[in-house]
Amino acid sequence: MAPPARYCIPGERLCSTEEATAGSGTYTRHGFIFSSLAGCLERKSEDNELPVVSVVRDSESQLLPNVGAVVTCKVCSINSRFAKVHILYVGSTPLKSTFRGTIRREDIRATEKDKVEVYKSFRPSDIVLAKVISLGDAQSNYLLSTAENELGVVVARSEAGVQMVPISWCEMQCPRTHTKEFRKVARVQPQFLQT
Repeated sequence: MAPPARYCIPGERLCSTEEATAGSGTYTRHGFIFSSLAGCLERKSEDNELPVVSVVRDSESQLLPNVGAVVTCKVCSINSRFAKVHILYVGSTPLKSTFRGTIRREDIRATEKDKVEVYKSFRPSDIVLAKVISLGDAQSNYLLSTAENELGVVVARSEAGVQMVPISWCEMQCPRTHTKEFRKVARVQPQFLQT
């Protein structure tokens, strides 16, 4: 069984230069080897030479949504003022963990903002393309907007559980029951279509 990984932070003294040689992610000062990165400590020894001490980062760092990024999210809940969503993808890259987002009523459409009704734009479990307009902080969520033709609902299921088909920029139809439901439909661009 391998020993547990030792994590270190920048500036942490790892060992003496008499015990090992400095590798990547480290530096030497006053006869000691220090970490220059936050990561896992690795010791590799070859033949009769001093072991090489290096610090490596987690190779798959978490991607974060940034302002202006197009994100794919799933609607969790709605009320009269906003829709709460979980951000699943940034561009075409899946996230390791979901982030919370909010689409406010005034950020749903670019025109006639005062006439927008959230329940006529989104429903829980809809998959939505949105753009990040603000990062938020520890207490609040990412603020998102669908106020462009290319943004809005891309996948929705009807009450019958069937994936609906867009029939206009504001309606989708169930192919089984032929019932129409209001949505803020996205005009999906070719780069977002996967064949």
